[in-house]
Amino acid sequence: MMPEIMDLYPKILLILQTILFGLVILLLYQGVSIYLYIRRNRQMLAGIKGPENPHLIAGTFASFPKDAHERATYFIDMCNKYGKDQGFVLLWGFLGRPVISCCSPKMLGQICKSSEPKAQGRNGIYRFMKPWLGEGLLTANGSKWARNRRLLTPAFHFEILKPYINVFNRSGDTLVDKLREKAESGERFETFQNVCLCTLEIILKCAFSYDKDVQNLGESNPYVKTINRITDALVMRALTPLHYFDFVWNRSKPGIQFNKDCDYVHSIAEEIIARRKESLSKQGATIQTRYVDFLDILLAAKDEEGKGLSGIEIRNEVDTFLFEGHDTTASAISWILYSLAEHPEYQKKCQQEIDDILDQSGSEELGWADLSKVEYLTMCIKEGMRLHSPVPIVTRETTKEFDLGEGRTAPIGSMVQLNIWGTNHLEATWGPDHMEFKPERFSRDNAAKMEPFQYIPFSAGSRNCIGQNFAMNEEKIVLSKLLRNFTFRLDPNHEIRRSMSAVMRTSTGMYMYVDKRKH
Repeated sequence: MMPEIMDLYPKILLILQTILFGLVILLLYQGVSIYLYIRRNRQMLAGIKGPENPHLIAGTFASFPKDAHERATYFIDMCNKYGKDQGFVLLWGFLGRPVISCCSPKMLGQICKSSEPKAQGRNGIYRFMKPWLGEGLLTANGSKWARNRRLLTPAFHFEILKPYINVFNRSGDTLVDKLREKAESGERFETFQNVCLCTLEIILKCAFSYDKDVQNLGESNPYVKTINRITDALVMRALTPLHYFDFVWNRSKPGIQFNKDCDYVHSIAEEIIARRKESLSKQGATIQTRYVDFLDILLAAKDEEGKGLSGIEIRNEVDTFLFEGHDTTASAISWILYSLAEHPEYQKKCQQEIDDILDQSGSEELGWADLSKVEYLTMCIKEGMRLHSPVPIVTRETTKEFDLGEGRTAPIGSMVQLNIWGTNHLEATWGPDHMEFKPERFSRDNAAKMEPFQYIPFSAGSRNCIGQNFAMNEEKIVLSKLLRNFTFRLDPNHEIRRSMSAVMRTSTGMYMYVDKRKH
């Protein structure tokens, strides 16, 4: 028996040597391919301005400041230094992928008017979201995106949005009650987290008719904790090139937790969808006893062939609404409050406008007809979203060569950024005072003089934010509630530093004080 086994050793050794040789050849082939890819792209884009001496593998981003606040400032400096004349900055991504960071109205318009898809390639951020959001509106491309966009547009008709005003006001009341305790005790409070719970409660109610007390349960709510972990994991993965590989990510500790969290969120959504289907199938069970929510629209949607959304498509869109509908709005409201607290004169003008409207109506809350009356508050909202850019960057992926002007093109497969943050701070467009909060930039006269695509907080073109009217209405209602009841002051001993990722946050918290107003 033993001699027979010994006779097999040479054959086994030969097989192992062949496999090893094949792996070496494969690695050499991949290495040469990557080198030639990088060399071709750099030759093609030679002479275009951007940060110099990018790392061969990690690209430009390896040299960015490690501190999140400094990194946000660096993005603005890059746009004003390199993008002043050419309208964009040339960056290099992982393994030599060109990244065209567009930061001028002209270049943003070129992207928005194109049909280029969201970036989902090797280091495309939207690919990382798919285990959570699937192919919802945020991540889908091509005919699937076009069909779903068409089916979901009725969910944002103004007749559907009207009843949500009551949801905004009720959740705003809860936030006011929480802050009233802070006003009485004189304690400072962390703005972003409190506002985020309010907007999360709003979108849960509007998307699901989910009636749990999210704001008072706070982070003890397992759904809230899970959503926070998911978004944190996405940012961490985007900043860790090794985690771009699914094989590595899915076996890492954060990747395993991320997948578990996605399963939990999906199970909650599926349970709610199943209950709604069951209730609607019963005799006499109609939606006339409450407002129509997004889930009702999703369940009833039919395309030209009479085909509705599948169960997984409905779940994907519900999860997408939840993500896009609370974090970005919370960022906008929080940073607007920050600027108003920083500029008491503007805060007082907003309060006076709100007081005049409510005193005239005899009500303590804005109604649908009042939304168009808060003109000065709207100017402050728009300026706040310009100055702070709740969604700093949106990324597309080129399917054909991208025109850079002056006879230059970026190769197919390049990542093209709508650098909204940089565009909002381009000195050539907004002037040397672009870091100052000036609501008059958005007066009727000044707004009429703006270039197309100069200001696109909700993106623009066919892939603009489908929920922008929902978001603006929510911001007006919640801010009017807060400003009607309180005056906001910054904590002079606390430094607020930015953290720019998928959403503009703060790495140090946003602490304020509130004083109860006497009407």
